[in-house]
This record gives sequence, C-alpha cells and structure tokens, in this order.
Amino acid sequence: MRIGLPDDMRIYIACGKTDMRKSIDGLSAIVSQNFNLNPFENALFVFCGGKRDRMKAILWEGDDFLLLYKSLEGGVF
Repeated sequence: MRIGLPDDMRIYIACGKTDMRKSIDGLSAIVSQNFNLNPFENALFVFCGGKRDRMKAILWEGDDFLLLYKSLEGGVF
C-alpha cells in the first residue's frame, strides 16, 4: 500500500493488538483516551490486528477522516 504523505506529518504506530472491528470513531477514541493525543492533528495513526495480518489507519484530512485498511493474504506485518 502506498499513499503520499506530507514530509511534516507524524506517524504513530499503536503497539499491541487492536480490535479490527473498530470503526473510525472507535479508533479515534483509542487515540484520544489511551494515547492522550488529538486524532484531528496532522498525523497518521496505525493499528495492527491480533493475528498481525490486518492493519487499519486513520488520518484527519481537514474536513473528514480517511480510514485505510490492509489485509494480507499471506504473511504478517
């Protein structure tokens, strides 16, 4: 998966397992409540599933969230 990100964008990777059933609201709640960060800042927040074969990320685009989802057919992250 390739997306263009600005050079000044921060990337946060959540350690541990995240419930991949969570939507944008659930993931942004993790960002604000568990990590004490603002999900509306200029940052990409990345979460990995328990089996490490799935990944979700959220990104605030100024007027709405972008949800990215990647599922591997073979291998792990």
